Amino acid sequence: MSAAPKGGKVAWVINHQGARNIWVAGPPDYKGKQITQWSEDDGQTISQLAWTPDGNRIVFVRGDGANRRGELPNPLHLPGGTEQAIWMVDAEGAAEPHKLTEGSGPAVSPRGDGLAFTRRGQVWWIDFEAPQGEDLKPRQLIQARGGSAQLRWSPNGARLALTSRRGGHSYIGVYDLEAESLRFLDPSLNQDNNPVWSPDGRHIAFMRQPPSPRVLIFTPQRQDLPWEIRVADAASGQSRSVWKADPGPGSAFRNIVAGNQIFWSADGHLVFPWEKEGWTHLYSVPADGGSARLLTPGNFEVEMVRMSADGRSVVYSSNQGDIDRRHIWQVAASGGTPQALTSGQSNEWSPTPLNGGAVALIRSSGASPAQPYILPEGGQPRPLAPGSLPGSFPEQHLVEPRQVVFSSADGMKIHGQLFLPPNIPAGEKRPAMLYFHGGSRRQMLLGWHYSSYYHNCYALNQYLASRGYVVMSVNYRSGIGYGMEFREALNYGAAGASEFNDVMGAGLYLRSRPDVDPERIGLWGGSYGGYLTALGLARASDLFAAGVDVHGVHDWNVVINNFVPSYNPLELQEAARLAFESSPMADIDTWNSPVLLIHGDDDRNVPFSESVDLARALLERKVEFEQLVFPDEVHGFLLHRSWLRAFRAASEFLEKHLGR
Repeated sequence: MSAAPKGGKVAWVINHQGARNIWVAGPPDYKGKQITQWSEDDGQTISQLAWTPDGNRIVFVRGDGANRRGELPNPLHLPGGTEQAIWMVDAEGAAEPHKLTEGSGPAVSPRGDGLAFTRRGQVWWIDFEAPQGEDLKPRQLIQARGGSAQLRWSPNGARLALTSRRGGHSYIGVYDLEAESLRFLDPSLNQDNNPVWSPDGRHIAFMRQPPSPRVLIFTPQRQDLPWEIRVADAASGQSRSVWKADPGPGSAFRNIVAGNQIFWSADGHLVFPWEKEGWTHLYSVPADGGSARLLTPGNFEVEMVRMSADGRSVVYSSNQGDIDRRHIWQVAASGGTPQALTSGQSNEWSPTPLNGGAVALIRSSGASPAQPYILPEGGQPRPLAPGSLPGSFPEQHLVEPRQVVFSSADGMKIHGQLFLPPNIPAGEKRPAMLYFHGGSRRQMLLGWHYSSYYHNCYALNQYLASRGYVVMSVNYRSGIGYGMEFREALNYGAAGASEFNDVMGAGLYLRSRPDVDPERIGLWGGSYGGYLTALGLARASDLFAAGVDVHGVHDWNVVINNFVPSYNPLELQEAARLAFESSPMADIDTWNSPVLLIHGDDDRNVPFSESVDLARALLERKVEFEQLVFPDEVHGFLLHRSWLRAFRAASEFLEKHLGR
């Protein structure tokens, strides 16, 4: 969701069966209106919504970015290819949207005279004030080494801050439009990022992180060399440290979901995330330096954060007091008692403060999927677009998932959500399914999820329950929501696969239930969840009768190298040996249960070769498998029809092997 700078309007995107469109609502009635009219399941995402300063137009990006070979996703196999482009549309929908240029990362100038954006890592400019009748022609604003990102305008629009990424280090740059000059603020050997301007436009705060030699991702990291926040004079470029993390917990930076990781409040405080207490919390420090003040104390985690319209408080989503849900809270940047803005049996996220004190948000429940809402100041949430959900949606037939806490095989307490089919006759035993999310930095909730990927997966869990399966979604260790030590679990992932204890604990829990047939327990998941599905089948085919592995990880050494090209297993032989032993391929000889493999071959997260290599190994061992391949699809399928095909294939495969 994106709030207009003035006027109180809010915009969001609705994806209806693959047709993605922008909706807008504004005062006084806040009745949502669709302002773009794309009608096809074309795989073209809409993102990065940005308003012009007058609140009359919206700039947005249509299409996804390129893979490492420079190829744009093209799941429809269009002979002419696709593009990622910046568009503009009238906020009232009075005219058709029009394409401005190829690019992404639009940053509209506060002056309203144009926008900066990035194209292939360089900064460009489009002037909105071109003479009448002339096309808006982009021109390159900055030619610099590396890649530029995080474009941030000064309040008066005279200067543009950016992060210049140079590989092992990065700088904060400031471009002066009038002087046409670029200055780097106190350049160093570190990683500098997340610039934020002071309200008066004279200073810039930014994060400085020490150089990181870490190449073994998907392994626990509880500490690092401490990171810090610096404030620079935008004119001279000189900076000074105003706060630095303590050694120990929180010394390794943990981000929140926000447009920037630092907020500069109107009353002179810098608000930022820190894990000093072992949980992702918000802290603040005076902009001229001092001790950090904990704003959000307690055993919970802060996730999505926005600054209030008046710049004096932050509004955020967290699982405070409701560990397996999300609600909206608000706290002053200078400190005070956080106030709950929402509560109850629903989930709320994407808090978007509006002028006048209202907050827009997205809300779901166990049965009702994600929908936009408006929360008037001091009032109750009401839907922004109540007619956007089709009347045929079977909300009344969905089940409310139940919170379950069970013991892992090594005794750790693990949370799950249990979907029980309605009206199971006494003594009847049903087939059962375990679901494992991806990430692994995710947490499934008691209701429809805030990520579109897991929103879809939640739908399949509901569908399987409607077909008579007992289904449990597992929040295994190395996921979020339960603190730093749970997320950075010892020996997780490529360092020992300790999550397998949670797979086994979940399987044994289902097997112990009187309503579950112990001979018909399966498991499914995508990405990291595909990894755990494959690991369960490879190590425990006696417990798990079948599985659906969607673009899963099968050899950690391949996947680590995909994210860190400098990773060389020959140089880290002991770590590489452990990574392989933590992989399903290491236990392929004990894999006996049938599996359905699903993968798109433009996957940028898990190489397609992971499924190719696993299929060969299964063939050699005469293990039954089926396959569903999507040419040109990415990791999170772009086409609605791809999701439908995948889920139909999964359902048919499971009914074939587990019954119903």
